[in-house]
Amino acid sequence: MTTYTITPPASLRANIQLPASKSISNRALIIHALSGGGILPRNLSDCDDTEVMIRALHDMPAEIDIKAAGTAMRFMAAYLSCTPGTHVLTGTNRMKQRPIRTLVNALRYLGGDIRYLEEEGFPPLQINGKTLEGGRLEIPGNVSSQYISALLMIGPTLQKGLELRMTGEIVSRPYIDLTLCTMRDFGAVADWSDIDTITVKPSAYKSRPYLIENDWSASSYWYEMMALTADDNAEIALEGLMDGSRQGDSVVKYIFSLLGVKTQFASTDCCKPTTVRLKRHRCMLPKLEYDFVNSPDLAQTLVTTCCGMGIPFHFTGLASLKIKETDRIVALKTELRKLGFVLTDVNGDTLTWDGRRCEPTGEAVETYEDHRMAMALAPMAMKLGSIRINHPEVVSKSYPRFWDDLKRAGFGITD
Repeated sequence: MTTYTITPPASLRANIQLPASKSISNRALIIHALSGGGILPRNLSDCDDTEVMIRALHDMPAEIDIKAAGTAMRFMAAYLSCTPGTHVLTGTNRMKQRPIRTLVNALRYLGGDIRYLEEEGFPPLQINGKTLEGGRLEIPGNVSSQYISALLMIGPTLQKGLELRMTGEIVSRPYIDLTLCTMRDFGAVADWSDIDTITVKPSAYKSRPYLIENDWSASSYWYEMMALTADDNAEIALEGLMDGSRQGDSVVKYIFSLLGVKTQFASTDCCKPTTVRLKRHRCMLPKLEYDFVNSPDLAQTLVTTCCGMGIPFHFTGLASLKIKETDRIVALKTELRKLGFVLTDVNGDTLTWDGRRCEPTGEAVETYEDHRMAMALAPMAMKLGSIRINHPEVVSKSYPRFWDDLKRAGFGITD
């Protein structure tokens, strides 16, 4: 087992080239394949999740192992259902514990031929691809936006198109909007036709050159470092972000403004990638309350930041964290207690911290095969003096150069 010990720099100065957006890359790859191929999108993410999709779509083997890539499992299940051929779709042991029944039921309703090879409701799946009829479909809106995005992206290929109604609360709506924007970039006719319904017309995607923007989710860890540093003159430059980004996690710039981190864009053109500069200001916030229903991937970063800053919080909209790479609510409570912070979980949807502390255990923190656990916890070295992290290699799932970038920013990292 690999364990990293991370120590903070005395001063924080860094110019970071962020990775490309995994969310956009994986959507563009599926749509590119449905359009008939041609030139691959430019600036694709080099993370594990995107690489398994590139290999799967290029090689199309009889058995496709998407490893720990949840996005790939959901998107490929839909893609294979409407693409001629028979394939087995499988992944890691943890992937075989992540539910997929809601998506499989929806695909079957549209005419898909899918069967479970092991436990009912979970991967691996055998998928016999064919032309699907499509039509009107209802799906719970509060399970995973990736199910919804997977269905939307195959919508133009369905004989009757797709009218998708989402029941109940709709989580991660910005990710659904990101999917729709990417689809329209490739010529799809798709949009909200009601507050809870999206209509996708049957049509052919058009192959075209496409540039992937850099990842706002990855920027969140640098915002966290800026919030936690004791260097009043700290400055971080992040390359390749857009002010007018369609990525839901671009909201990070607004949340962290409440925590004393200010964002400056080098360009006034909100639709072109540019340099973003972060600077630190005094924070007087007594408590942070926020609903993460539209940006759950930022929750770990904000939980850890607030603990490090000593700011009590009340965070809601976290139910989807239980079906991520790990149960992130349990993981956060467990690992932050090791660091001396006592969090309270309410009904599996809410995390709170009232400022209560306990004696740190001195143990290394675990990452649970979850890239965001490693990256959210690492900046705590700035408050604790050092932190030990087990299985740090998990960052390759979304940000393979994370540890190298920390070294460039002056952090000490020893194995």
